[in-house]
Amino acid sequence: MTDEGGMAAQEGWRRNVRTLRRVAPYLWPDDHPWVKRRVVLSLLALLMAKIVSVATPFFYKAAVDSLSGSARDDSMLLVLGAVGLTVAYGLARIGTTGFNELRDAIFVRVGQRALRQLALETFTHIHRLSMRYHITRKTGGLSRIIERGVKGVEFLLRFMLLSIGPLILELTMVTVIFAVLFDIRYAAVVLVTIALYVTYTFKVTELRVKIRRQMNEQDQDANQKAIDSLLNFETVKYFGAETREADRYDEAMKGYEAAAVKTGLSLAALNFGQALIITTGLVIVMVMAALGVQAGVLTVGDFVMVNAYMIQITMPLNFLGTVYREIRQALVDMGEMFDLLGQPAEITDKPGAPDLKVSGGEVLLDDVRFGYEPARPILKGVTIRVGPGETVAIVGPSGSGKSTIGRLLFRFYDVTGGAVRIDGQDVRDIGQDSLHAQIGVVPQDTVLFNDTILYNIAYGRPDAAREELIAAAKAAKIHDFIMSLPEGYETKVGERGLKLSGGEKQRVGIARTLLKNPPILLLDEATSALDTQTERDIQDSLRAMAEGRTVITIAHRLSTIADSDRIVVLEKGEVVEEGRHEALLAHKGRYAAMWARQSAEEEDEGERIPRPTVPGEGEDEPTDLPKDGRWRRTLPH
Repeated sequence: MTDEGGMAAQEGWRRNVRTLRRVAPYLWPDDHPWVKRRVVLSLLALLMAKIVSVATPFFYKAAVDSLSGSARDDSMLLVLGAVGLTVAYGLARIGTTGFNELRDAIFVRVGQRALRQLALETFTHIHRLSMRYHITRKTGGLSRIIERGVKGVEFLLRFMLLSIGPLILELTMVTVIFAVLFDIRYAAVVLVTIALYVTYTFKVTELRVKIRRQMNEQDQDANQKAIDSLLNFETVKYFGAETREADRYDEAMKGYEAAAVKTGLSLAALNFGQALIITTGLVIVMVMAALGVQAGVLTVGDFVMVNAYMIQITMPLNFLGTVYREIRQALVDMGEMFDLLGQPAEITDKPGAPDLKVSGGEVLLDDVRFGYEPARPILKGVTIRVGPGETVAIVGPSGSGKSTIGRLLFRFYDVTGGAVRIDGQDVRDIGQDSLHAQIGVVPQDTVLFNDTILYNIAYGRPDAAREELIAAAKAAKIHDFIMSLPEGYETKVGERGLKLSGGEKQRVGIARTLLKNPPILLLDEATSALDTQTERDIQDSLRAMAEGRTVITIAHRLSTIADSDRIVVLEKGEVVEEGRHEALLAHKGRYAAMWARQSAEEEDEGERIPRPTVPGEGEDEPTDLPKDGRWRRTLPH
C-alpha cells in the first residue's frame, strides 16, 4: 500500500508539473511582447510592494525608540522626528497597498487574456473531436470540464502568483533580516516555525480533503434519495412507504452527519494546531528579543519590530490551508481540461489538403466498408453512384446502414474500406470545411439554437439578405406561421427549439438548408415530423430546390421517394436492389414487399378518423372506446 501510495503521489506530482508547464506559454508568449512586458512590470510592482512592506516595521521601530528615548542611532530621528516617523510608517503601509494594487492592475490583462485563450482553444478543440467521441461523452460533463478548468487557471494565477509567490518572497526577506540585524537564532526559529506550520497545515488539509469528499458523497446520496422519493410521490403513497422512505433518507443523513462532525473536528484541530505552532514561534522570538532588551543589546523598538514582523508573516499563513486545498483542486480541474486538449481528433485534414471543387456534383460510394466497432460491421462493400443532378433515394429496414452513409459523406467518420468520392475527389483528401460548405443536410431530428427564428434560419448563410431568408421560409412553408407569432422572426425558440412543435422545427431546418443553397443535398427523413398535407407542400419545395443539384434522400416512408431517379434498397449493410420505383415494383422483391406493407398500413390509418360530434346524430351508437383507443365509424347498411 505504501509503494502504491508513493507511486500515486509521484504520478500526481508529475501531472501537476505538466499542467503548470502547459499554462506557462500563455503567461510568457513569444508572439506577444506586450504580455511579457506586463508580466515583468507586475513582478517589479510585486517586488516593490514587498520591499516597502518589509521596510514598514523599521519606521515603527524608529518611532517607538524616539518616543521611549532608547534610540541608539538617532540619524533617522534627527531627519524626520517622532511625528515624521509615524507619518512615514503610515505612508509605507499605504505604499504597500498601492504597489499591490498596481501589480494587480498591470497583471489583470495578462491573466484574462490567458483565460480567454485557454477557453477558446478548448472550445475549438471540442468541435474538432469526432462524433464518436461526442456520442460517448455527456455534453454537460464537457461544459463542466471547461468551466472548472478555466476557473482553476484563474485561481492558480491569482493565488500562486499573487499570494503564494509574494508570501514566499516576504518570508525569505524577513528571515534574512532576522539573521542580519539580530541573530541567526532568530532566523532559525522563524524557519522552524514556518516549516512546522506548513507541514502540519498540509498534512491536516490532506486529511480534511478526504473527509470533505466523504461528506459530499453522503450529502449527494441523501439529496438523491430525497429527490427520487419526491419525484415518485404517488408510488410512495400507493404502497404506504412514507416511513420506509424516511428511514432511507435518515440513514443517508447519518453518514453525512458523521462526516460533517469529522470535518468540524478536523477544522478545529487545524486551527488550534496552527495557532499553537505560530504562537509558540512568536513567543520564543519575543522572549529572545525581551532578553536582548534587558541585556541592553536591543532597544524597545527592536522588540516591537520583531513582534511586527512575526504578525506580518503569520497573517497570510492563516489562509494557507484553504489556499493549498483550492490550489490542489485547481490543478486537478486544469489537468482534466488539458487532458481534453490532449484528446486527439479522429478526423483530421491532411497537411495542405485542397478545397473541394464541385463541377457536376457526382457522389460515388466505391465498395464502402465501415463499422462503428470492428466486431460489428455496418456497411459491407456498398457501391452507389449518384450522378450529377440526380436524385437517389436510399431505403431499407432500421439498422441497414442508411444514416451511416450520410455520416460518411459528411465525413463524421472515415471509411474502413473503399472510398467516398465527390466528382472523383476522395473526401479524405480534401479540407473538411470546404466539404461541409458544399453539402446541405436536413436531418431527421432538427435541433435549433436557443435564439430567435431569424437567427436559426440565417444559420444556413449568415450573410444572406433578409429577403432571401424570407424567401427560404416561404419555400419551407413556415413564413405564414412565423408572421402569426407576436414577435414574428424575433421569436425565441427555446432550448433546442422546444417552444416549437416537431413539424415547425423541421420546417425551420429545411428553410436554413434552402438558404445555404448547396450543390449537394442530403435529406435524412427530412419530412418525418410533418403532417401529410404539409409534407406534400414541402416535397414540392424540395423538388424545386433539387433541380440542378445532386440529392441523396434517406427515407422510411416510401411514398415520399417514389419519383426518385433511382432507389437503392439496403439490407444488413448491403445493396440488395436498385432501380426506379416502377421497375422495383415489377421485380416483386424486397422493395415491392416494403411498398405493399406500407400501403396497407396507410390504408388502415386512413380509416382511423376522429369521431364527429353532430347534434341529434348517432344517439344509439355506443360511446365506449375500444381498449386500443381507436374506433371505426360504422356506416348504415
